[in-house]
Amino acid sequence: MSEKNIVLSGVQPTGNLHLGNYLGAIKNFVSMQKDYECLFCVVDLHAITVFQDPKELKNNTYEIVASYLAAGINQDESIIFNQSQVSYHVELAWVLSCVCRIGWLNRMTQFKEKAGKDKEKASAGLYTYPILMASDILLYKATHVPVGNDQKQHLELTRDIAQKFNNDFNVDNFFPLPEPFIDRDISRIMSLRDGMSKMSKSDISDYSRINLQDDKDLIIKKIKKSKTADTLMPSSLDEVNKFPEINNLLNIFTGVTEKNKIELINFYKGLTFSGFKSDLADAIVDKISPIGNEIRRLMDDKKYLDNVLSIGNEKAKLKASKTMSEIYDIIGFINT
Repeated sequence: MSEKNIVLSGVQPTGNLHLGNYLGAIKNFVSMQKDYECLFCVVDLHAITVFQDPKELKNNTYEIVASYLAAGINQDESIIFNQSQVSYHVELAWVLSCVCRIGWLNRMTQFKEKAGKDKEKASAGLYTYPILMASDILLYKATHVPVGNDQKQHLELTRDIAQKFNNDFNVDNFFPLPEPFIDRDISRIMSLRDGMSKMSKSDISDYSRINLQDDKDLIIKKIKKSKTADTLMPSSLDEVNKFPEINNLLNIFTGVTEKNKIELINFYKGLTFSGFKSDLADAIVDKISPIGNEIRRLMDDKKYLDNVLSIGNEKAKLKASKTMSEIYDIIGFINT
């Protein structure tokens, strides 16, 4: 086993990556490479729990890989791969399906939220999604997993499944119990139009988000039109917390510049929002535009992206095959 702890994380290829995806996930992936053995996958198997247009799915998969690279993930330091090309993910998911209890799945709140009132029409894949997520993590014996609030329950289920497997087959610590990787300095990025709603690609208004491939003029326009409040800039953190849209813009400013939030409040307190928004837009452009330009360049070179995936897929398969070979022996499969 590696001397470093192992991090596994993935992004669904559902298109149109935005600033929330970058600040909440991908930016952190880059910094993790220094201290962890990292595997970053495109979770295309998870994406098809709801119908995906095949052409869009393929293009979106390339976009995630391009975004990983453009943001600074180093393919020589980390493994970049797409989930569907490592068949052991599905194979282990079946084994873990036989370990997981139905009652555990019935407690998963995300299925209830996504399936809605007519859950009988939801796919079985959406229901068993958490088991595949557990397989993703345990296949590489990941010790840490970056998770948002919406995935914490699934990680807890992964720990339950791992513990039950270890107990059922009397193999102490075969599967490590993965810990959540939570960066306390990262705030959830909300909509530019509604500070109580998460920034999302599914929002009808494109002005609710900054897309990673937005150009300079569009970024400036979106920030200029972003919602604040009929007031001057608050003078304290307590006051800021009363205005979710202002708080969100400050969180974005902090995320793209690493400036201290209190320092920003002290600098802009009592001023109108025009100067603040202008400075924020410039900061976002400085951070995001180079990434967007690189994404577009890489998307024009699918041969290179195919090569990145080919190398990463083989590295992931090698690690996964070792784990599955051990599992075959543990559960009593003949492994010739």
